[in-house]
Amino acid sequence: MAREKQAEAAAAEAEGTPERSYREQLDYLNPIAQPLASRKLTRKLYKCIRKAAKHKQIRRGVKEVQKFINKGEKGITVLAGDTLPIDVYCHIPIMCEDRSLPYAYVPSKSDLGAAAGSKRPTCVIMIKPHEEYQETYDECLEEVGALPLPL
Repeated sequence: MAREKQAEAAAAEAEGTPERSYREQLDYLNPIAQPLASRKLTRKLYKCIRKAAKHKQIRRGVKEVQKFINKGEKGITVLAGDTLPIDVYCHIPIMCEDRSLPYAYVPSKSDLGAAAGSKRPTCVIMIKPHEEYQETYDECLEEVGALPLPL
């Protein structure tokens, strides 16, 4: 009985908040959200995050990502461009640049959290390499590396 009510509440919530398109999400970006992933790259990153989450190969949240960047772990860092206040995570891109780690911004923190298999929005995720999804990871790594860094 309780599960049915939860399912109905989730369905009502989904109907009440229609999913915004990529263009609409761009209106809510921070001024520091550079380099921003294109629509196509954003979809690839979400796909790679879903595969990594299935194999438990992601780091989620500012504290955890920061800790593993400091420890020297390698991976693609994906940041949400609509996080406020920006002071929460504005140091992460600098840490990535210092350690020559690739990073990119995607427009929505709620979509980023959903791709990781969470109901909560997430502002930072690090995707670690794994042989199960190596091809998708390499594609994302190549495209994120090709994005121009901000000045």
